[in-house]
Amino acid sequence: MLIRRPANERGHANHGWLDSRFSFSFAEYYDPAHMHFGALRVINDDRIAAGAGFPMHPHRDMEIITYVLDGAIAHQDSMGNGSTIRPGNVQRMSAGTGILHSEFNPQNDADTHLLQIWIMPNVKNVTPSYEEAEFPESEKRGRLRLAASPDGADGSVTIHQDARLYLGLFDGSETVEHAFAAGRKIYVHLARGELTVNGERLAGGDALMLKDEALLQLANGVNAEVLVFDLA
Repeated sequence: MLIRRPANERGHANHGWLDSRFSFSFAEYYDPAHMHFGALRVINDDRIAAGAGFPMHPHRDMEIITYVLDGAIAHQDSMGNGSTIRPGNVQRMSAGTGILHSEFNPQNDADTHLLQIWIMPNVKNVTPSYEEAEFPESEKRGRLRLAASPDGADGSVTIHQDARLYLGLFDGSETVEHAFAAGRKIYVHLARGELTVNGERLAGGDALMLKDEALLQLANGVNAEVLVFDLA
């Protein structure tokens, strides 16, 4: 079964300094048909103005992944971590018993475009932790590169959930077929470009939910950057 989630049907909020699109219910956007997909709870497509950002705020019992598409995001947290995340980096925070963090666009003259992803954990009250990994373009070009997993396989960041995140870049004749175990749910989010997914043509911001589909097929990309979630 294929369920399409068009980009223009997502929730939207524009606060001036922050322009966000919500794939699932978030903040003032409530959509009972799109609360979550398996353990995938949030995909916020955020554009943050130069010099702006989120001051210190709390999280708890959530696996939070930040993926920068353009620009940079400067991170600080109550665990003492501080770094600047750029395209090619994946940041993971396990909020567990509770953390505070801030995120700001450190650039003076350009917006930052990022995806903020929340995955509900399969265990609560863990000790908060932080991790970064770099996945250069060469590792994502024409393939699906594992970026997050429950066991940290292949250099991926580790999350507290039976879920995996893959990243891919596709253009022209680049294609891939990826098989999944029976009974898994697959969520494909096209961050930008165009891509054909199991016969469905997607444009930037579109998503496709797959249920009871054993094989994922990606083809005919046009500057496509895609995220694929393999969920219990």
